[in-house]
Amino acid sequence: LAQALSVPPIRTRSDSRSSASGVFSTVAASMSGKHSHSMSAGIAGLAAGTAAALAVKEYFSSTPSLPAGRAPEKRAVEPKHAEGLKAARKECGEGKFGPDDGATAAAWVGYQCTDCQCIFPITPSTLMAEMADTWMAGKITNAFDQVPKVQQMQSEAGAAGAVHGVLSTGGLATTYTASQGLLLMLPNMCKIAGELTPCVFHIPARAIASQALSIFGDQNDVMQVRSTGFAILFANTVQETLDFALAAHIATLRSRVPFVHAFDGFRTSHEIMKIQAYPKPIFKKVMELLAPEIDAHRSRGLNPNHPHVRGTAQCEDIYFQAMERQNEYYLRVPGFVEEAFGWIELLTDRKYELFEYVGSPRARYVIVCMGSGCGSVEEYIDHTKDSEIGLLKVRLFRPWSFDHFVAALPMKTLKAVAVCNKAKDNAAMGEPLFMDVAASLQRAGFTGPVLNGRFGLSSKDFVPGMVHAIYQNLRSSKPQNPFTVGIDDDITKYSLDYKPMSTVPKGTTQCIFWGFGSDGTVGANKNTIKIIAQNTSLHAQGYFQYDALKSGGVTISYLRFGPEAIKSSYLIDSGATYIAMHKKEYIFTIKARLILGVCSEGGTLVLNVPWSDEELKTKLPAPFRRIVGEKKMKVFAIDAASVAKKTGMGKLINNIMTAVFFKLSGVLPVDQALCLLKDAVKKTYKSKGDAVVGKNITAVDAALTELREVKYPATEWASASDSEDCYVKQRDEAPPQYVTEVLDKIQVREGGELKVSQLEIDGCVPTGQTAYAKRGVAECIPIVDMDKCIQCNVCSAICPHAVIRPFLVSAQELAASPEGFDARKATGGNNYAGLHFRIQASPLDCTGCEVCTHACPTTALTMTPLPKAIEFGHEKFWNFAMKVPNRGQRFDPFTLKGSQFQQPLMEFSGACEGCGETPYAKLITQM
Repeated sequence: LAQALSVPPIRTRSDSRSSASGVFSTVAASMSGKHSHSMSAGIAGLAAGTAAALAVKEYFSSTPSLPAGRAPEKRAVEPKHAEGLKAARKECGEGKFGPDDGATAAAWVGYQCTDCQCIFPITPSTLMAEMADTWMAGKITNAFDQVPKVQQMQSEAGAAGAVHGVLSTGGLATTYTASQGLLLMLPNMCKIAGELTPCVFHIPARAIASQALSIFGDQNDVMQVRSTGFAILFANTVQETLDFALAAHIATLRSRVPFVHAFDGFRTSHEIMKIQAYPKPIFKKVMELLAPEIDAHRSRGLNPNHPHVRGTAQCEDIYFQAMERQNEYYLRVPGFVEEAFGWIELLTDRKYELFEYVGSPRARYVIVCMGSGCGSVEEYIDHTKDSEIGLLKVRLFRPWSFDHFVAALPMKTLKAVAVCNKAKDNAAMGEPLFMDVAASLQRAGFTGPVLNGRFGLSSKDFVPGMVHAIYQNLRSSKPQNPFTVGIDDDITKYSLDYKPMSTVPKGTTQCIFWGFGSDGTVGANKNTIKIIAQNTSLHAQGYFQYDALKSGGVTISYLRFGPEAIKSSYLIDSGATYIAMHKKEYIFTIKARLILGVCSEGGTLVLNVPWSDEELKTKLPAPFRRIVGEKKMKVFAIDAASVAKKTGMGKLINNIMTAVFFKLSGVLPVDQALCLLKDAVKKTYKSKGDAVVGKNITAVDAALTELREVKYPATEWASASDSEDCYVKQRDEAPPQYVTEVLDKIQVREGGELKVSQLEIDGCVPTGQTAYAKRGVAECIPIVDMDKCIQCNVCSAICPHAVIRPFLVSAQELAASPEGFDARKATGGNNYAGLHFRIQASPLDCTGCEVCTHACPTTALTMTPLPKAIEFGHEKFWNFAMKVPNRGQRFDPFTLKGSQFQQPLMEFSGACEGCGETPYAKLITQM
C-alpha cells in the first residue's frame, strides 16, 4: 500500500522535520478528492491512513533516538526498593537542617558507603581526607557497622592503585582528589572502568597546572576523565553534592560502571549552606537494599577459593570486540542514575533530572551550564522573569544521553543556545561540553546558532551581570562566538562587556568581613553561620576568599542570610548591608571603591581601629571618607586588638568582632545571639581548658562595652577628594614596570582588572619581585636596643621572611647614615676591624610574627607599633642599610653568625607568619 501511494523514502534523523511532514502531506494528497466518490475511495483512504501510520512507526523505530521534545521512558524505582525506602524514611525520620560545606557532605557519604578510603590530600579535597581520617580516629562506624579503613598513600597514583586493589578483591573503596592528583589516577581509572568495577571517586573540580599552578576551581581536571570509562555526575550546590554522592554510590552498584562524583572546587566544596542531612541509619537501610549488588561485587573479587585470571593481554583479533561488549552497560547508566534520583526523592522529596530545565517553557534563548555557575544563571532568570530565556543544567555529563538532553529543551521555540564551559581546551574547536551540546543539537535538526563560551577559570567570579551579557549576546544579530566573560581580552577580542547588577531576593542580608589570615575571622564567621542556621528559619550561605599568602594574607568572608533559598553562587558584588574591616592596614593599601563600593545606601561599616572620632577625620584616606559620606553609612569603631590584649586573647579578635556583628546586624535578638555565641565558644574551646573558654567569654562581654558609634560630618566627607593618588606606594627607588603595572595591582586586589595582554604568555615572571611588595601588614615590628645586642645574629637566622638582618657599615658610611641609625663597633675578630654593627628590620615587609623577639637571648628586640616605627625613621634606616655594600665574603658562611652576613636568595616570601620551614630554605641559599 505504501508503494502504491508513493510514500517518500525514510530519511535520516537529521531530516526529521521534513521527512515526517513529507509522509503526512503525501498521504493527504492521495486521500483528497477520492473519499467522496465511492466506497473504494473510503477503503483507499483507510489504507492510506494505515500506510502513513506504518511509515511513521517504521521511521521512528529505525532511528536510535526519539524525536525532539519527547522524553524517553523514565526508569522507575523497583517496587521492592520503593517500599523499603518508604519504610526506612518512616523508621529513621527526616534529616535535620543545618550548615555544611560540599566537601564534608561528600566525604560523609563516601565514608558511610565504603570499607576503605585511600587518600593523598590535595587542595581542595584536603578537607575531605581530613574529615574521613578524623571520623576513623573517633571510631565512627559506617553503614556496615564497622569503622572504615582510611589509609594515606605516598601519592595520588598510589591512592588510586590502592583503591583498585581493594575493589579487585571485592571491597568497597573510594578516594578524594583533584587537579594534578586526579591526572595521576587516570591509568588506574581506565583499568577500574574496563573491569566494570563499581566505585565512586569524589572530586572537587580544580584548575590544572599549565602556564602556572592554581589551587582554585574550574572543571579542567574532570574533563581529562572523559575517556577513562567513568560516568561523571556533576552537582551544582552543597545540597546536590550530598544527594548526588549517595545517588552515585547507588547507581554504580546497580550498573557496575564506576562514577566520578564531581562538584566545583571551593565554590561548592568550601561553601557553607543550610542543607538537609540524612539520618545516619538511612545509609544502612540503603546498603541493605543494595545487598544483592554488593554481594555480586564481592563474589567477583579475586579469591583463591574461586580463582580466575584478570589483567590479561588481548591482540588485534579480539580487543575491539571486547571493548564493544561493554556498550550495553553504558547504555543503561542514564536509566540507573534516574532510578538513583528516584531513591533520593523517596527519601527526601527532592526531585532531580539528568538534565534540568529552568525558565520559560517557550524560551528562545537558552544557556547550557554545568556546576555552580547554574546558580548565578537561575537567580538571574528568577529576578528578570524574562519569558524568552532559559537554563539547562547538566547533571549526568558521562555517559551523555542525547534523548534526555533534547527532551529537556524547549525545541519548538528555541532560537539560539550558549554553552558556558568552566574549562578551556586550547587545541579544540570548542570545549567538551560545547562539543556534546553542538553535536546533539545538530543531530536533533536544530539549525540556530550554538555559541561556545568560557567563564570561571580558576574560580573567576561569575556574577549576574555576566549572565545578562551572555543573553544579550545570544539576542544579537552578530553574536560573539566564541566568547568569554569576566575578563578583558584585548588580543583576540572574545570577551563580553558587563556591568554589575543586583539580583538577590528581597530580604536577603549580605555581609562582608575583611580579615587577616590567622586572625580567626573565618572561623568566627563559620560559627556565625552555624548559630543563625541552627536557630532561625533563615537560609544561610557562607563563602570565604583567600589570597595566596595563607596565614598573613587577605581573607574576605561573604555571608548571606534570608527567608528565600539562596542561589547566589558568586561573591557579593552589590547590595551589602554590613561591612566589617578587621585589619586597619587595608584602609591605606586597598582602594576604597573595592572595600565600600558594594555597600548599599545607609549600610553599616565597622572599623577595628585604635583611633578616636577626631583622628578618623584625618587618618582615613579621602576617597574612603567620600564614599562613607555619599552613602550615608552608619559607622562604628572598636579597638579589638586592645580588647584582645586586655582579656588575654593575644592577637585573636574573632569572637570580639562576632559579638559586634550580632549587636549591630539584627539577625537575632542580641541577648539570644550572645548566649548562643558563648555556647559555641564553650563547644569550640572546651578541649583547651576552662581558662581559654573563660578568656573568650570575657572578650565577648568586653566587646559590647568598647563598641561605639562614630559621629562624622556626612556632607563634609561626601565632598572629600576622590583622587586615588594616596594609594600609590612611596618607594625609595623606582621599581620595574612589571611591578607597577602587574604585581602592585594583584597585591591590592585589582588583578581581575588586568587585560590579557598584560600577562606573560608562558607563566614566566622575573625573580626578586617580592622585594617591591612592601605590604605593611604587621601591627608591630621589632626594634633593636643596640646596648643590649650581643651581635649573635640569631634573630636574623630564625626570621622566616628575611626581614630582619645584620648590617656592617664603615665609619664613613655610618657618618652618612640617617639620623637615629644607631650602630655599635663590630666584635668578633680581625674580619670585623673598622666596621660597625647594626640589626635592622624592614617595617613594610615584616609580618609581626615575633619569632625573633622570642629567640633573642638578651631581649634586645622590642615589638613597636608600625606607625611609630616608621615615625622613628625605621623605613629610612632599612632603605639606607640595603644600599650598604654586602661584606659577606669576609665571613664563614657555614657558621650561624657568618651565614647571616650573606645575601639571602629567598626573601619576603609568601609563607605564613612565623613559618618554621622557610628559615631553613633561606639558610641554604646563604650557605
